[in-house]
Amino acid sequence: MPQVPVYNMAGEVIDKIDLNDKIFAAPIKHVAIHQAAVRQMANLRQGTASTKTRSTVSGGNSKPWRQKGTGRARQGSTRAPQWRHGGIVFGPHPRDYEQSMPRKARRAAVRSLLTTKVTENRLRVLDQLALEEGKTKRMVALLDALQVQGKALLSMATSDPNAVRAARNIPTLKTLPAANLNTLDLLNYDNLIVTKEGIDVLERFLA
Repeated sequence: MPQVPVYNMAGEVIDKIDLNDKIFAAPIKHVAIHQAAVRQMANLRQGTASTKTRSTVSGGNSKPWRQKGTGRARQGSTRAPQWRHGGIVFGPHPRDYEQSMPRKARRAAVRSLLTTKVTENRLRVLDQLALEEGKTKRMVALLDALQVQGKALLSMATSDPNAVRAARNIPTLKTLPAANLNTLDLLNYDNLIVTKEGIDVLERFLA
């Protein structure tokens, strides 16, 4: 059972916490991580790109010249693909890129990434996050106290308006409720900061 220190907002170790083996010491399933990441990126696509074919582009109703006798190649319409303003042959059309994936596999991918954060010492457990006001300098001071460098994901049991306001001007920091932790964010952000209440939420959802 992995054990990690618990920090206060001053960056001091005030306690230690035992983490659930099923979540923070799980087998690393690379295939599930890859599939979950591809699924999320695919589901983010709008699929609204569209082009017109020769049948939908405007104009070109009449034959540009007679079939024979001109010495030029035969043409049936000025809206054929080889003409300027002609239709597109194999252009994109609106489609749905959504992919499905079993819930167990999605959760296995999240457990694998949480385990990686623990083994690489990129997990910080915060006793509580109490910001009286949503000031960016307070959040910067917290990151410095926790010695967090690089991109970080701040996860809480529930969304805190002051924390969200304090973090939104920091481009390398993102806030997210613990129940919404996902594969893509865990891959994109090097460090993970979770409150003790957030750990309880994770163990309830992922165990």
